[in-house]
Amino acid sequence: MSGLRFAAPNGAVLHHVIREGQGRPVVFANSLGTDLRIWQAVVAGLDPDTPILLWDKRGHGLSEEGETDMAGHAADLAGLMDLHGLSGALVCGVSVGGMIAQALAADRPDLVAGLMLSNTGHRIGNAATWNARIEAVEQGGIAAISEPILERWLSPGYRAENPEMLAGWRTMLTRTPAAGYAAICRAIRDADLTAAARGIDVPTLCLAGSVDGATPPALVEELAALVPGAEYRCLEGIGHLPCIERPDEVAALICEMLGRIG
Repeated sequence: MSGLRFAAPNGAVLHHVIREGQGRPVVFANSLGTDLRIWQAVVAGLDPDTPILLWDKRGHGLSEEGETDMAGHAADLAGLMDLHGLSGALVCGVSVGGMIAQALAADRPDLVAGLMLSNTGHRIGNAATWNARIEAVEQGGIAAISEPILERWLSPGYRAENPEMLAGWRTMLTRTPAAGYAAICRAIRDADLTAAARGIDVPTLCLAGSVDGATPPALVEELAALVPGAEYRCLEGIGHLPCIERPDEVAALICEMLGRIG
């Protein structure tokens, strides 16, 4: 992988990592409260020649803050892909990253040849729940709500068996700027990707975790029903972030998707 890279394709300076290679590129989009490091173990399971793009969305990781809607986040990603000459990619997004991937497929279909939509939906939550979370973060910071978030992110088994890893993921979450976190909450709250999902015309895998408390399997299955020809799979005993809990399985599914795309 390359060293740190920064670019401002759509107004905000975005941290990203690019790996040059041969063949179809794979692009990763992260969840709320995480940065590109959640995909590192998945990337390690892919062919080392596969071109890779990882990025931190606004207000997360090393990227600059800046309020925008879901279309704006998709434009950020499109700008990075254009910058590095990436098109016809398999775009893998988890949670809000999956929503960004849906918006990207609608707005820039030339960039997307396939989708892995992990633990996401065409809509996630409702205005009341997101407004309550925004208020809690703005008043008490992310640390005040970190434990319920981690319980939704990661299965009880993973949390019990990996205390050091759990502590690291907690640190990643709580070091996310509160303003950046709240801005993404607003983007999710205001996003309805029903029409975008129905218009997707590339091979798509919708992936769920059976104990995901943030985007339950029923929501992911609902998304799969909207996307023409989409495949639905549910990983047993896994929470909201399969890329952390089962990176080898996620990497294998990505390789399978690359084979389907051809």
